[in-house]
Amino acid sequence: MPQIAQLAETWSSQLFWLLVFFGLVYFIVGRGMVPKVMGTVESRDKQIADDLAAAQAARDAADAQEEAWRVRENENRANAQAVVAEAKAEAARNTEKKLAAAQSRIDKKIADAETRIEASRNEALAEIETVAVEATQDIVRQLAGVTATKPTAKAAVKKAMAHV
Repeated sequence: MPQIAQLAETWSSQLFWLLVFFGLVYFIVGRGMVPKVMGTVESRDKQIADDLAAAQAARDAADAQEEAWRVRENENRANAQAVVAEAKAEAARNTEKKLAAAQSRIDKKIADAETRIEASRNEALAEIETVAVEATQDIVRQLAGVTATKPTAKAAVKKAMAHV
């Protein structure tokens, strides 16, 4: 076969061109393109790391702001509860004053009413006593035919009313 016979003659030139080709590929790709690709990869890695660091810093800042907000919110809530408690206490004091004033007015009205009732009761009892004395005199005169004196009838009525 003629191809095998030519192998010895072309082997050295093929090896030469193989080395030239791989040398060119090494210098073009290995020395030219790979550093650029590696630079791009490193740049991207650095950018990603910087972005992650910035995101972490933003998260930390947001957490700090949220914590500060929570502290302010708790303080505001406590202040609002204190204001509400003070308002309730003030309303209770005002209500207590109004109730005390109303109670004193009511007590005065009750005392006045009791005085009027007592006076009316005494007046009514006096009238009842007067009517009872007159009725006693009339009853005794009609039943017994005797005239009872006013002091005697009055004494009898008082004795009877004492049991009432």
